[in-house]
Amino acid sequence: MRSDPGRGTGRFGLFALTTLVVANMIGAGVFTTSGFALADLGSPGRVMWAWVLGGLIALAGAASYGMLVRRLPESGGEYLYLREAVHPLAGFIAGWVSLLAGFTGAIAFAASALESYLLPAAIRPAWLPPDGAALAAVVVAGIMHGLRAARGAFWQGVAVVFKILIIAAFAIWAGYQLLLGSWPGSGIAAAEAAAFSLPAFAMSLVWISLSYSGFNASAYLAEEADLPRRTVPRSLLLGTAIVFAVYLALNAIFVMAPPLEAVSGAADVAAVAARALGGEFFAAAARFTIVLALFTSVSSMVMAGPRVYAKMAEDGLMPKMFEVGEEPPRAAIWFQVALASLFILVTGIQQQLSYLGFTLSLTSAAAVSGLFVIHAKEGARPVEGLAYPWIPAAYVLATVGLAILAAGENPVELTAAVATFLTGTLVYGLIRLWQR
Repeated sequence: MRSDPGRGTGRFGLFALTTLVVANMIGAGVFTTSGFALADLGSPGRVMWAWVLGGLIALAGAASYGMLVRRLPESGGEYLYLREAVHPLAGFIAGWVSLLAGFTGAIAFAASALESYLLPAAIRPAWLPPDGAALAAVVVAGIMHGLRAARGAFWQGVAVVFKILIIAAFAIWAGYQLLLGSWPGSGIAAAEAAAFSLPAFAMSLVWISLSYSGFNASAYLAEEADLPRRTVPRSLLLGTAIVFAVYLALNAIFVMAPPLEAVSGAADVAAVAARALGGEFFAAAARFTIVLALFTSVSSMVMAGPRVYAKMAEDGLMPKMFEVGEEPPRAAIWFQVALASLFILVTGIQQQLSYLGFTLSLTSAAAVSGLFVIHAKEGARPVEGLAYPWIPAAYVLATVGLAILAAGENPVELTAAVATFLTGTLVYGLIRLWQR
């Protein structure tokens, strides 16, 4: 039995939805990106400006998705928005992207990264096979959210709060070390003399924008929220604002605390910064924080992804057993667990990060563009205030511009994205043919 989408089921309140957004956003990216950005830009100040701009784009996206939820307070994310605004085919392609890239590939990458931090090959027990810890993380997340939706969301929220407290403690300790003059320093003065490169800055912003992805997480569960038209938009903005502040604090430490040569180009920039500030104990604490952040990221995607498949099942585009009833969509959750586990076992996830970010950014921009189509069909409503159309337009232009830049640097990403869209179109045609 379906509830009134305007009121929701009341399973998830503001706390659960906000922590879902935070968990979805804080993943591997923030702990690795700045080292590469520093190598390209040569200046901690420029790296920080890139994180500021990336955060502003994410806030614009969160506000835009809030407008979509006010218009369409149901679960399903981009699948729902493009289905209603454009055409069922456009919605199916968005759902197809979510199935292959948005959740399955992203879950597998986060779980694999979790294993690499938790059990590096040098210390992994001989009896534990490769990918064992990654698979366990995905299965545990499935159990959490498959038993009872509210209980899984509660424990995820607890883990997110704990994670934020650890990060805050790390930032406070780093600030204390700065007051004592214990930061080794990052050679800012020398680095600022390097010539500014707009293409390098833009490409760094592409990767930083990937670290901000996930700001739309609670929109996937809108139909199960308490008063979704009010609660979900607030959770999107609040969660994104929290992550924005966390990212600025963390990256200021990452690029300014250690010596410049130690972090420039480093993939484990967080561990390098922690070691420079507090030795091996602090580096171990940072590693634990990263593992916790990656698990909550896996958990949040296992929670959100099946809601897309459930909405597609309601429309006859996936098996009926995936639909949401009085309980969480268990069949869809375990389907997601199985797909992500298969991805972990048979693919090299790290090579697919650029493809995932490029494809998902285009889908997200298309969904926000649906706002303009909806307004053209129905007319403006006062709930959007002065933010419309400026904030959605800014988000779409920035996202598409970064995607074009990424495609110009690596055309393989564009080819893979087009292939994904074409296969989605083919599958949709086959499903409709079979239904007839």
